[in-house]
Amino acid sequence: MIDNLEYNTERPKLIIPEYGRHIQKMVDYAISLEDREERNKIAKSIIAVMGNLNPHLRDVPDFQHKLWDQLFIISDFKLEVDSPYPVPSEEELSERPEHLGYPQNHPKYRFYGNNIKRMIDVAIGWEEGDMKDGLVLTIANHMKKCFLNWNKDTVEDDVIFQHLFELSDGKLNLKNSDEDLSASSELLKNKKRYSSSNGKKGKKGGRGGGRKRY
Repeated sequence: MIDNLEYNTERPKLIIPEYGRHIQKMVDYAISLEDREERNKIAKSIIAVMGNLNPHLRDVPDFQHKLWDQLFIISDFKLEVDSPYPVPSEEELSERPEHLGYPQNHPKYRFYGNNIKRMIDVAIGWEEGDMKDGLVLTIANHMKKCFLNWNKDTVEDDVIFQHLFELSDGKLNLKNSDEDLSASSELLKNKKRYSSSNGKKGKKGGRGGGRKRY
């Protein structure tokens, strides 16, 4: 009995370990069959077993396609059966994917973030009027809050207006206006209030609910 024991180190390496050794042996058995009809029958049975590992997905068309692709991968592309989907080739899978071009944005004032720039671009496209004026003022207030989050405890409105002017390429100009942004103390107060409320929630959700036990 000891002589018949098998060790994983002595067994062939699993191509897709997630499916286990039994699926690998079933695929190897299907490859060894000479009758194509019998291979097709066994292949469908293997697909059914593989699908049972994810029963909520086994009837989804895209998942079925994935199972058939994995069946051919497990067989090392040696299994010849009639697949309902195009049979993948080893060259296709080993081919390096195309380079994914990530957008490289290097804004002058990074602490404002890309969303502020998108909001500014939207505001530029709006028609002149109260709606646009309200949007521009909202953007400026949000810029001031972003500035305070990453920089000083206070900032003059003129600085924010200058940054808005630069980021909009001179198309949004509040530098000579009489508008006043929210006070720095108010913005910082809201920030501290939000932080403290989150801290209290975290403590309350801990073990014991924050109560003293005697």
